[in-house]
Amino acid sequence: MAIAHPGEKASSRDEYEIRRIGLPDLKIALQQGWDDFQAKRGDLIFIGFIYPAVVLMAILMASRVSILPLLFPLVAGSILFSPALASGFYELARRREQGLDSRWRHFLDVVRGPSAPALFDLTSITALLFLAWLGAAWLIYNATVGQLGPQAVSSVGVFLNAVFGTVEGWKMIIVGNLVGLGFAIVTLAVSVVSFPMIIDKRTNWGVALRTSVRVAWANPVTVAMWGLIVVGLLILGALPGLVGLAIVLPVLGYATWHLYTRAVVR
Repeated sequence: MAIAHPGEKASSRDEYEIRRIGLPDLKIALQQGWDDFQAKRGDLIFIGFIYPAVVLMAILMASRVSILPLLFPLVAGSILFSPALASGFYELARRREQGLDSRWRHFLDVVRGPSAPALFDLTSITALLFLAWLGAAWLIYNATVGQLGPQAVSSVGVFLNAVFGTVEGWKMIIVGNLVGLGFAIVTLAVSVVSFPMIIDKRTNWGVALRTSVRVAWANPVTVAMWGLIVVGLLILGALPGLVGLAIVLPVLGYATWHLYTRAVVR
């Protein structure tokens, strides 16, 4: 059971008390997310196809317009938008929790309800992080593999050989992954509970973001493990041609809601 963290009580009406959470809370949240998916919203599986379809389109565009160096950053960075894209699932979980109608037609209530402005603001911050990541990835490429000249991206095979068969390529891999880890940590901290909190409390994006950072600061190991679980499940869901994401995304969306309810005193 989640235990209240005495050092994190609200200091003003714009702050909320948070709790200490542990690995058992992650297990419970995932189980509840799976139960939600099975219970009455399996008909929403088609919404889970939207995300993989967008990612697949980005892959095709990257390969056709010769921006191969940004292919991996595009795919990896798309994970940053998962919390925003799952907002509809938070709304359905909230409605089900309160005994309200939680059929699929309420999935888009978040974009036309009182939470919409804050949701837009928080999504914009995520988009800025995504653009910053792409910019950093491009700079890293230019400083490493890009030094080999334009022939390094003349084809997919040549590019892969430049990445895995040259010193410049391994420098790009190592530096890129370290920088990417930094972006992932920041994104996880600001989004672990902020999006479901906006849906639940109708608060502004600043309060939700600060609360999310406080949760991450008070529970670094648990939040880090949650991030690894999310990435691991997304990778597993992507392996069968991205089709598995149609199940993984709804389950993670519902689970994120339940994790929020365990981390923030409501």
